Amino acid sequence: MSDAPPGDPTELVASTRAAFRTAYGVEPLLVGHAPGRVNLIGEHTDYNGGLCLPVALPHRTYVAVAPRTDGWVQISSRQRPDELWSGVLADVTPEALTGWEAYAVGVLWAMGQEEGLAVPGMDALVDSTVPLGAGLSSSAALECAVAMAALGILGEKPSGARRRQLTSVCMRAETEVAGAPTGGMDQTVALMAEPGSALLIDFTAETTRSVALGADAPQVLVLDTGVSHALNDGGYAARRRDCEEAARRLGVPTLRSASEADLDGLDGERLVRRARHVVTEIARVSDTVSAIEDGDWQRVGRLFGDSHVSLRDDFEVSCPELDLAVEAAVSAGALGARMTGGGFGGSAIALVAPAQREQVVSAVAAAFRDTGWTPPTTLLATPSGAADLDREVG
Repeated sequence: MSDAPPGDPTELVASTRAAFRTAYGVEPLLVGHAPGRVNLIGEHTDYNGGLCLPVALPHRTYVAVAPRTDGWVQISSRQRPDELWSGVLADVTPEALTGWEAYAVGVLWAMGQEEGLAVPGMDALVDSTVPLGAGLSSSAALECAVAMAALGILGEKPSGARRRQLTSVCMRAETEVAGAPTGGMDQTVALMAEPGSALLIDFTAETTRSVALGADAPQVLVLDTGVSHALNDGGYAARRRDCEEAARRLGVPTLRSASEADLDGLDGERLVRRARHVVTEIARVSDTVSAIEDGDWQRVGRLFGDSHVSLRDDFEVSCPELDLAVEAAVSAGALGARMTGGGFGGSAIALVAPAQREQVVSAVAAAFRDTGWTPPTTLLATPSGAADLDREVG
């Protein structure tokens, strides 16, 4: 993949329908689809009541579905052709779900057994262009696509109120079923994004606001290092515990309520560093929004760099591959670069003028080859729209 386009959405919907017909021998009722995401800035701030600024990707996950009358669910994936999950929806428990199906069936569990929606049994087939393990939220794209598809089976349109409810549903699937203690940024942007804009999310006020990036904005280049990325392997949860403990010792509900001056009274060098990242990162989100609205992309680039240093040194969620990608991109002319996502692998992003993109890609690839590593794969993070339904029968 080199600046890999996600493919034409109409063709991908048609392809998913065709694969469904082959798998199940019937016509799908509809296709739900949802985007992956890249976070421009605001890392590990969501579960701390803070701010973040993601964009939805054009790369999407598609879920074709047809209802069943016997209460059974069957779900398969074109990315895992030898795996089929099946079971009675009413008998599903979070403890019984493991692997990728925890994200998909977990959404149906949360919609039906927790939210009281009359979700029927169904056959479902998943296809996706969101890269797996790259820190681009393939899991939330799956959750939100399943939620859209189930909503469609219920005969509903994805209204604003339902989108907010489905955000909560998908978060429950990720945290309570899949066991990844994330904070809701991924599901929120997947369900609320607008084309051409980033989404400013305030997790204390529980509000969102679109921030138009403008036609003259630099490109956001994603550099997927290929380093394995998982949010349920313990590292993410440990950082969250540190933040919660820091807030407890400071006597605040979340670190959103703390200032840098407050950290002088915090015991424990590790907790100070964790809290300092969160407090300064929240401020960087606000500064980035202001810089974007002023058209000051040089300043945005500097804020990207500050964010990466903070994630690397204070929050300790970077890795050598991400650090090299950031350093090489900036040295080759990127306005700024930073790791993106939860960390421990995954992707970096670089803010680049279109004329500089190939130079940056080549320089990063050369730096990786010189170190004996496989060069990152790349894609462009073109700000795209939210999850939706395609009801046409193919």
